[in-house]
Amino acid sequence: MEQRKVIRSAMLIGGFTSMSRVLGLMRDFLTAGFFGTSPAMSAFVVAFRIPNLFRALFGEGALSSAFVPVFIEARQKEGDQRAWLLARKVITLVATVLFAVVLAGIAAITLVLRRPDLGVKTGMILPLVRIMLPYMMFICLAALSMAILNSHHRFALPAFTPSLLNITWIAFILLVCPRISGPLERQIYGLAWGVFVAGIIQLGMQIPALWRFGYRPGLSFDFSDPRVWKVFTLMGPAALGLAVYQVNAVVDSLLATWVGSWAPAALFYSERLLYLPQGILATALSTVLLPVLSGHAARSDFPEITRTLNHSLRSLFFIMAPAAVGLFALARPIIQMIFEWKAFDAVSTELTARALWFYAPGLLVFCLAKVFVPAFYATQDTRTPVRIGLCCVALNFTLNVTFILTWPQYWKHAGLALATVISEGVNGFVLGYFIHRRMGSPGWRTLGVSMARIMSASIAMGLCAFGLQRLLFAMGGRLDLAPKLTQVMSVLGSIAVAIVIYILLALLLRCPELHEVRDAIRLRRGNKATPVSG
Repeated sequence: MEQRKVIRSAMLIGGFTSMSRVLGLMRDFLTAGFFGTSPAMSAFVVAFRIPNLFRALFGEGALSSAFVPVFIEARQKEGDQRAWLLARKVITLVATVLFAVVLAGIAAITLVLRRPDLGVKTGMILPLVRIMLPYMMFICLAALSMAILNSHHRFALPAFTPSLLNITWIAFILLVCPRISGPLERQIYGLAWGVFVAGIIQLGMQIPALWRFGYRPGLSFDFSDPRVWKVFTLMGPAALGLAVYQVNAVVDSLLATWVGSWAPAALFYSERLLYLPQGILATALSTVLLPVLSGHAARSDFPEITRTLNHSLRSLFFIMAPAAVGLFALARPIIQMIFEWKAFDAVSTELTARALWFYAPGLLVFCLAKVFVPAFYATQDTRTPVRIGLCCVALNFTLNVTFILTWPQYWKHAGLALATVISEGVNGFVLGYFIHRRMGSPGWRTLGVSMARIMSASIAMGLCAFGLQRLLFAMGGRLDLAPKLTQVMSVLGSIAVAIVIYILLALLLRCPELHEVRDAIRLRRGNKATPVSG
């Protein structure tokens, strides 16, 4: 029953996250048409990575993972009033530190921009960083607020909150950027201010929900509470442990600026196509697993932890494997359908597709850390993931340099994508090895059998999708349909048929994950009044 609740809660979050991903595709469609793979867009991508990295490191990544187990423990042992007092102390300390970091960052950037020998690329990136740096403070506080709501098993509002960034982004690109006169390098500032405003909105949305659960806004500078420092002691090493992918993404973007002015933007668009399948279940499961595994860890129930991990991994593979194969098989037509218009031309499509071919297999390994890392944090072990993470960041950098030096010019950025996938894969498998040593096997044999069935169905599905898309595209050409309509018809039609083929093959191969997901959906429908509905 609890495993079904985990999947049901993950599907609830996945629904909201999928909505956010769809809005994200809309915003990326508009962004591609407006800015393409121009130097201005590449500068924005690199600049946005910096506050986004701090969000991943100290917001929803490390701070939330360190805070949730301590907050749940305080609620169980000392009651809600003491737990809310702890939350106020942590929020006060986080706000104070982040405000100081933002001020120092803005001051440092202002001084650097006064240098007469500043390079052109640096001169484009730093002003954008200065505008978006406060977003780091707002989104970190919003992420901490979302973690508190998740600890109460209220997942809906936190899952909806990322959509606010996409909605604000779309509004600014439609209403603000066109009204800024001048070249793209000037109009991109409107997008940066949109990110700043989105941070304020995302934080403001959490306050009414927290109020209903008993939180009262205010400041508490009493930092003598040992539990406060326990949170930050756990958070410190956790910063890289949960955010290896984000660190690698920043490294990729910075190195991509050396490859070409188009490279960071091409990597950005290809990476964005990974977010939709990831949001369906992987990100959602990671959110749900932390409080669930924390409860098992508090009772030292390691067999239940490993059973939950096994069930979660099989469910993830069941979704991620066909998504990875499908993205690989239909990379170019999907990019043409979504991004290719106005400033995003055929050259941009080809460059983005090359990166996506190497990113797509990463869906199978990116989800490993999202399942394994919460198991470490649930037992308040943050050192092991960070040690592994640091080694994988070093591996990613080494592979990046190797591929940049050895691969052809217009494939170098694809090498950066491959390096990220390899380093993430190593990170996930090593985490799994340590889980096995400490808590017992999560059922490797069962996972292996399930993966063999799932991959067989996925590869067969991918071959069918590849051939069908070409057939439908040629049919659209013979019917003299508009090019964009032909693209949409061929891609969506092949995806729809591919999903049916995959489900039929899963039934034929007797994949138990299909029935488990179906049972979770039925349980949700039969029990709408559930405490995890948010």
